[in-house]
Amino acid sequence: MNLLRTLAKISSMTLISRVLGFARDAIVARSFGASIYTDAFVVATRIPNLLRRLFAEGAFSQAFVPILTEYKNRRGHADTRLLVDHVATLLFVTLCIITLLGVLAAPLVIYFSAPGFADMPDKFHVTVHMLRITFPYILMISLVSLSGGILNTYSQFSIPAFTPVLYNAAIIAATLWLAPYMHPPAMAMAWGVALGGLLQLALQWPYLHRLGLLPRFRFNRHDEGVWRVLKLMGPAVFGVSIAQLSLLINTIFASFLATGSVSWLYYADRLMEFPTGLLGVALGTILLPSLSRHYADNDPAQYSQLLDWGLRLTLMLALPAAAALAILALPLISTLFLYGHFSIHDLWMTRQALIAYSLGLLGLIMIKILAPGFYARQNIKTPVKIAVITLIATQLMNLLFVWKLQHAGLALAIGLGACLNASLLLWKLRSKKIFQPQPGWYAFMIKIGVATAVMATLLAWATGSDADWLQAYFVFRIVRLSALVGLGAMTYFAVLLLLGIRPRQFIRHVA
Repeated sequence: MNLLRTLAKISSMTLISRVLGFARDAIVARSFGASIYTDAFVVATRIPNLLRRLFAEGAFSQAFVPILTEYKNRRGHADTRLLVDHVATLLFVTLCIITLLGVLAAPLVIYFSAPGFADMPDKFHVTVHMLRITFPYILMISLVSLSGGILNTYSQFSIPAFTPVLYNAAIIAATLWLAPYMHPPAMAMAWGVALGGLLQLALQWPYLHRLGLLPRFRFNRHDEGVWRVLKLMGPAVFGVSIAQLSLLINTIFASFLATGSVSWLYYADRLMEFPTGLLGVALGTILLPSLSRHYADNDPAQYSQLLDWGLRLTLMLALPAAAALAILALPLISTLFLYGHFSIHDLWMTRQALIAYSLGLLGLIMIKILAPGFYARQNIKTPVKIAVITLIATQLMNLLFVWKLQHAGLALAIGLGACLNASLLLWKLRSKKIFQPQPGWYAFMIKIGVATAVMATLLAWATGSDADWLQAYFVFRIVRLSALVGLGAMTYFAVLLLLGIRPRQFIRHVA
């Protein structure tokens, strides 16, 4: 398998999802702006997404995929099938209970997750109602993540990468066509979330059936593989909880700030997720099963070389992406969101958050590459300890920044915390001799820095004045923004070619 080609394939699928996600956010912004309804929707979806990361693609994948890879490589199909059945049954039963409790306790959940809403009865009521509709999404998306983990282990990456497209499509359809029949109309977004979960599950399960791994209801609490997954999930849940707790604390801070603060952070975060998903999530997706395979085969040299490949590719693509996000913040936000109820004030506030977030983009993406270096070895405790340090540091920075920078200070703390997290992960991998850098790193970093500086200088000049973007029509904005993105990409890669970096240097094959 050509990892570079696989990465391109996953990234292309993710690109479709992200573009549709931007279309979704643009439609939501135009329909509802940065209002009590969008604040409510962000909070109502953040809780299920937090639990999704605990029980699904976060802690669950970190514990399940390495063990599933071991079963696949060493124990054969029959034992692998039993592991899938037993794990899926336990996950389903657990999440049914959690979903029921979440629906019943929705007012209490909102009171603790966004206490500032309690002083605004209308906002609080809408958020509770939305949460009750969106909470079952945790059950559906966790089963989707289970399916995706299995498909990725069997090198079928395209379907899990395409699946989020259906989620975005469902919310768009609900916002456009269901909203006029709802009261308030924004409630349609919550129903879109529920529909999106069902559609994603329906897409993936036929592919599991072809592999002969469609889960069946089998409960066996004595299964050795289940206990191993649970043993790894314990620290993994704690680790992911720390990361999500940091985001939740940010929401609590933002709920006491000006109305719209939650939404401004959300829109900026959505723009950050574009490069994070295209590169970080995609690379992490293919690295975890490949690293797990090298670990199962007791091949530390290939393990280290694969990490080196991932880190070089990340630095080459993430550093210019961070610079471009900061420079093109206003063109991006005005092109995607400056319509309808999304005001000029919303644009300036979102821009502040995006620039602050961009300072931590490299760290956010590096975490996606460095953490699998531990997960594949079934070592969850080390990333958890680092996450605890990061949480403490992030909250200290929140207290330091929020008073002067308001919502942008919260974004800055998240970004700088991610850089600290990535630095500590890299230091641990080096100190434990898990990762041994290949020759040529210093020269490579200098070349990347030079190319990024040339690109940033040209983009800053070509972007023009803020007034031009604020007064322009949509077609002009989209054409000019596309030209700027193309100009930046061509300039960056042209400089890299002149400095001797070639695409063939990043071609890597794994069995």
